[in-house]
Amino acid sequence: MHDDRSLVEARLRRVLDERIRPAVYPESVPLDVAVWHAPGEPVPVAEGLAAEPEPIVVGARWGAPWGTSWFRVTGTVPEEWAGRTVEALLDLGFDENMPGFQCEGLVYRPDGSPVKGLNPRNQWVRVGTPVAGGEEVRLHVEAASNPVILDHHPFRPTWLGDKDTAGHRPQYTLTRMDLAVFDETVWQLVIDLEVLGELMAELPADAQRRHEILRAVERSLDAVDLQDVNGTAAGARSRLTDVLTTPAVSSAHRISAVGHAHIDSAWLWPLRETVRKVARTTANMTALIEDEPDFVFAMSQAQQWAWVKEHRPEVWARVKKAVAEGRFVPAGGMWVESDTNMPGSEAMARQFVHGKRFFLDEFGIENDEAWLPDTFGFAAGLPQIIRAAGSTRLLTQKISWSQTNRFPHHTFHWEGIDGTRIFTHFPPVDTYNCSMKGSELAHAARNFKDKGRARHSLAPTGWGDGGGGTTREMVAKAARVRDLEGSPTVVWEAPADFFAKAEAEYPDPPVWVGELYLELHRATLTSQAKTKQGNRRSEHLLREAELWAATAAVRTGFPYPYEDLDRIWKTVLLHQFHDILPGSSIAWVHREARATYQRIAAELDGVIGAAQRALAGEGDRPLVFNAAPHSRNGVPAGGAGLGQSAGGVTVSERPEGGYVLSNGLLRIEIDARGLVLSAYDLDADRETIAPGTAANLLQLHPDFPNMWDAWDVDAFYRNAVTDLTRTDELTAGEEDVRIVRSFGSSRVTQVLSLSPGERRLLIDTEVDWHETEKFLKLAFPLDLHAERYASETQFGHFHRPTHTNTSWEAAKFEACNHRFIHVDEPGWGVAIVNDSTYGHDVTRSVRTDGDKGTTTTVRVSLLRAPRFPDPETDQGIHRFRHALVPGAGITDAVREGWRINLPERRVTGAREVAPLVTVDNDAVVITAVKLADDGSGDVVVRFHEAHGGRARATLTTGFELGGLTVTDLLERPLDGRTPDRDGNRISLRLRPFELVTLRLAPR
Repeated sequence: MHDDRSLVEARLRRVLDERIRPAVYPESVPLDVAVWHAPGEPVPVAEGLAAEPEPIVVGARWGAPWGTSWFRVTGTVPEEWAGRTVEALLDLGFDENMPGFQCEGLVYRPDGSPVKGLNPRNQWVRVGTPVAGGEEVRLHVEAASNPVILDHHPFRPTWLGDKDTAGHRPQYTLTRMDLAVFDETVWQLVIDLEVLGELMAELPADAQRRHEILRAVERSLDAVDLQDVNGTAAGARSRLTDVLTTPAVSSAHRISAVGHAHIDSAWLWPLRETVRKVARTTANMTALIEDEPDFVFAMSQAQQWAWVKEHRPEVWARVKKAVAEGRFVPAGGMWVESDTNMPGSEAMARQFVHGKRFFLDEFGIENDEAWLPDTFGFAAGLPQIIRAAGSTRLLTQKISWSQTNRFPHHTFHWEGIDGTRIFTHFPPVDTYNCSMKGSELAHAARNFKDKGRARHSLAPTGWGDGGGGTTREMVAKAARVRDLEGSPTVVWEAPADFFAKAEAEYPDPPVWVGELYLELHRATLTSQAKTKQGNRRSEHLLREAELWAATAAVRTGFPYPYEDLDRIWKTVLLHQFHDILPGSSIAWVHREARATYQRIAAELDGVIGAAQRALAGEGDRPLVFNAAPHSRNGVPAGGAGLGQSAGGVTVSERPEGGYVLSNGLLRIEIDARGLVLSAYDLDADRETIAPGTAANLLQLHPDFPNMWDAWDVDAFYRNAVTDLTRTDELTAGEEDVRIVRSFGSSRVTQVLSLSPGERRLLIDTEVDWHETEKFLKLAFPLDLHAERYASETQFGHFHRPTHTNTSWEAAKFEACNHRFIHVDEPGWGVAIVNDSTYGHDVTRSVRTDGDKGTTTTVRVSLLRAPRFPDPETDQGIHRFRHALVPGAGITDAVREGWRINLPERRVTGAREVAPLVTVDNDAVVITAVKLADDGSGDVVVRFHEAHGGRARATLTTGFELGGLTVTDLLERPLDGRTPDRDGNRISLRLRPFELVTLRLAPR
């Protein structure tokens, strides 16, 4: 037989495009359209419905950037359409290739009840099936003219990312507003042919099944009268019955399809627009659930559920009904799909506390899985946080984006720093916007790395980011491949059902230990520095507010601000979303974030001040409040006292130029360039800085990645570097040295200082930053031989190699730390601590002259200047604080990291304040002291072993202790071991990095 595959396949494509798809709507009549443009921000639904619109015609331009237009469409169903299915086709000017990234709409009835969303792949609204003829049609569309930020020429700088700079030019052309007859038989034929054509293309060219499908398709096309598609569609469908009913082989890969609409809580749109995107999507999905009995939809991010409840109560009622039916499934158990690299320990814990509690309170449902398909890598401390919140599973997709190495598993156990293991799945479909295309399903089956041991995978199915979620076409395709030869089998089910099957078939999966590093989007650790600083500052202010308010509540009856703290925590958690905290959103988002963080800081400072005044009482004694988890200067952790000072600091001129700082513990030599040539540990008789080098070296790189400007820094950025050594000013104060430099259009002012009795060099840096597409680093070349280094992560620290033996190590050329980085040789080390930076790199080299020792260089990342999606990223003044800590062990690194982030507060009062709780081992770090969320007055204390070893400690309460309960993160009792206690003293034994929460009831 002659090979005519390409001929039949080309015929299928053209007939579908030009004849069969257009015949889905064989008859149509135009609707009358009028529009009212809201003058500013979106208005309430009642106001939009009541507004008096003006006529508009198809073909007219509409919609200023970020505007809202209310369309009223009216018409009459022709009498001759009686008995047929009729739909309104409402095309606002969509580009079908860009669902979620352009204009969108939500359709309402005249009474204000929502119907469904309008999106590029979902432009229809059912009017009736069947219609009687003569019905009056009246619909209202709340249309958002969100501008296209990421267009066909991506990553070009644009001013459309902020309503203040976007202008007023209409963005869209009204394309179609019709009533049309919907021919379901033709629509079903389209689905039949799409499924078979897509399946056929994925089968081997010599496969019997491929040729059987080819001939069936050919026979079907022969049966189509191109001048009467509607009259011949049923016959064409009948010729496909045999190939559509041949069952799958028993070994076929099995896919659990989960209806899905990944919605970024902010990204290329502001937070207020996400509120509406969620409303449109949930309206769509509840409507689809009513139409499709097998369909199951899952939605994560409790914040988005809360938005629907608050802003769209009529949609919320439909959501609650679908949840009760088990068809609309809460997923993930987190407040938002947050970044997991940068949020601090308590913040990461609270993501689960607030997320899971919302679903428990609203529906009585507890999620067993963390759902994070799009997060940019996963910190090594996350598994025990997931487990401590009562969950055991994780789903993500993003690791498939890694540029260098292919992850070796799709289903596995992920082990965190404390040994906790979480059952984890990466869907091999490699997308969280699966559309049930044959190519996607075939890719999932081919790509699945656990063949022979497992055969189940999950496919999140639907258009995200306001694209409308799952479509009826996706559901129809899934029905055809439920059991179809040549295809993986597909069934709709909830995430929990998939995980139960996957765990049952794969009880002993492989184990991955340590962080899940994404080999992409590394620059998100640095972009939008003020957003990151706002997050770090808010986390520590919340610690202080809870600590002092709880202490004052127990000691003085101070009214604990439960509701305020709950609200503020949720605001901070929202801004940890994986496109806000990483700095990858439009200018509008970050402008609002900066203002929000300022408001939060003012409010929390008010709570802290009021609680401290209540504790200190009226008086004139100068008191020092210490919120850090370690004592300092004579003030206990979590208490207030008079404080102590020791020794002094001298500043002298250096004969070669520059200055010398000394405090009896450290001797710091600063040369005429303002660089640190020596940081000498006098007790250890040890030099910190590698010979022939200088620390406190600012380095500037060009930074123009191949793609994803705000997200990425590519390895070639290192090929060119400028050392900033020219000094404009170099002056000395009583305890410090001030350096001023200028470069390009920018200016840096640094103050280097020592404090009496402290083994750390403080470096305060102010940058007036006006560069573009540049990357600013601060380098510390250390005289240390180290094959690995430690960086802080949630509830502990994690080691990374300093070498690049394999492609896995080489790919980690930019990594995340929290408050410290620690490098050491046996017996002596160095810590570099910070108050607000996350990105860094560590490299090693062997010196070729002199002593031929090893230099380990730590560089902290300060600023970037990408131009997309915010063309003015980070322009302006920034302030950073770092400290170089010679002679530091891991104990010192932990302590100094807390110290630089929680400065002492000075209050005048009458009495010192004893801590509410104390612990007698510095390895056990208390991360939270608060009152229980249920308002009982119980004190909740959370702590962990911070040094990476086993620890014994005694925790003592500063109040008469009644009950003692070990709890999970949600403050629920845990079965198992209860610590020994003797009165107010509790004996503790902790494993390395073990996390513990205690609930303490005052007597």
